[in-house]
Amino acid sequence: MITMTNRFLILISLLCISFNITYSQSETINDTAITETIDTMMMEEKAPVKEEVPLQEPATASSPSFHQIIKTKFIEGGAGFMGIVLLTLILGLALCIERIIYLHAAGSTSNEELLNAIGSALKKGGVEEAKELCRNTSGPIASIFYQGLERSNKGIEAVEKSIVSYGSVQMGLLERGTTWISLFIALAPMLGFMGTVIGMIGAFDAIEAAGDISPSLVAGGIKVALLTTVFGLIVAIILQIFYNYIISKIDDIVNKMEDASIALVDMLAKK
Repeated sequence: MITMTNRFLILISLLCISFNITYSQSETINDTAITETIDTMMMEEKAPVKEEVPLQEPATASSPSFHQIIKTKFIEGGAGFMGIVLLTLILGLALCIERIIYLHAAGSTSNEELLNAIGSALKKGGVEEAKELCRNTSGPIASIFYQGLERSNKGIEAVEKSIVSYGSVQMGLLERGTTWISLFIALAPMLGFMGTVIGMIGAFDAIEAAGDISPSLVAGGIKVALLTTVFGLIVAIILQIFYNYIISKIDDIVNKMEDASIALVDMLAKK
């Protein structure tokens, strides 16, 4: 018969065997898990790293050009008065350009060269050759010289009167068209102010019809009023700049005419 001591030893032996089996299985599982973890890490290291592509910012809309802004504001101002203001600008600029071209041609002749040529002609061929030289030379100064030489046989006083009289004629030709330019300078802002008044009347009509003061009702009329005023002032400023340049050019030519006329009278008096 198996004694209690033997049973106890057998039980301890069975427990040891089962513990060994369980420990060996756990070690096998742990080794497998470690091996799988190492393989996974090696595969991740070998795999190519994808570069992150930065997100592109949406393209911002380009700002409108100056020409587009002017065109838009012109249309918003209304075709009626804005068209009239534009017409004054076109006509005023046309007159300014014509005057500038004429004045540049009139002032292109050098006074000293013309006086020297007339002095040489008087010494060589007399008054007739000097008159022929003036006929072939363009400009108001040559025309004044011709009128003075035409009456040189009547004395110095007749020459002076002829130069003064024909100088006034040439000055009138130089100033031709400047009154229209000044008219357009005054007319452009007045048209703008008239558009302002009409725009304000439209705004008050809208308020009266609605029976309530609302910014949306008043904004349209006030906007038209301000745009017409701004464009009228811009046209006046542009034309005023050209007008002042033309007046200064006329004054310069008139001063040259007076100096040359005095020199011609002195030349004929000495002769």
